[in-house]
Amino acid sequence: MANPTSRTRGTSSPARRTMTAAARAAAKRAGRPAPPERGSRQEEQTPSGPTLVVDPPAKGWEDPPEPEMPESFEEEPEDSAPPRKARRIVLTAVLGVVLLVAALVAAAVLGWQYRQGRQAEQARGEAVTAARKAAPVVLSYDYRHLDRDFSRARALLTGHFRDQYGRTTKAVVAPTATKYHGVVKATVATPADGGAPAVSVVSATPDRAVVLLFVNQVTRSTRVPEPRLDLNRVRMTLTRTSDGWKVSGVDAL
Repeated sequence: MANPTSRTRGTSSPARRTMTAAARAAAKRAGRPAPPERGSRQEEQTPSGPTLVVDPPAKGWEDPPEPEMPESFEEEPEDSAPPRKARRIVLTAVLGVVLLVAALVAAAVLGWQYRQGRQAEQARGEAVTAARKAAPVVLSYDYRHLDRDFSRARALLTGHFRDQYGRTTKAVVAPTATKYHGVVKATVATPADGGAPAVSVVSATPDRAVVLLFVNQVTRSTRVPEPRLDLNRVRMTLTRTSDGWKVSGVDAL
């Protein structure tokens, strides 16, 4: 005897089919898809909705509106800043002023250097003349009129060297010259052919110069039977004063 509860595969009872049809009708009325029937085909498990076909407009699709820029990226109004042309004019004027000031400064520096060079060149000539005049007076003396000779020499000196010369001549030179009847005659050496005296400028500024001289000194005294000739090199420093160029130092080399 067959089992009354068994079913043939792929078939369902009328009551089942009636319940399924009722569920579909209820889902259709509610606008929701009906639950798929067990064992139904794949198309019935995932019902597809209706497809809408939209015709394109006559003027074509319009582009979506662009997003608004943030306030920080918005262009500034023309009244908030000077026009670009005005800024260029201001920058040009400022640059012109800077260039003018630089040109004036350069001109002033070059002018100062030119004047210094001219004054130094003038000082060289004046210092050489003063040295040639001072050397025979400062480096010569005669025991018969020492006071006069030393006084003439001091008139050509300046600064500490003037004081030093006065102390040395009074303490050393005068007693020795008086005791031995010393006479010293100094002249600036000149070439045998009668050229310019042997004087050269070592350095020179508008107010100071160092001059090198070749000096011949002839010495006579009771201690020397014959006149003695000494060939000396003398470095003389001269300084410009209110009374002209004065000797501020003498060194025998």
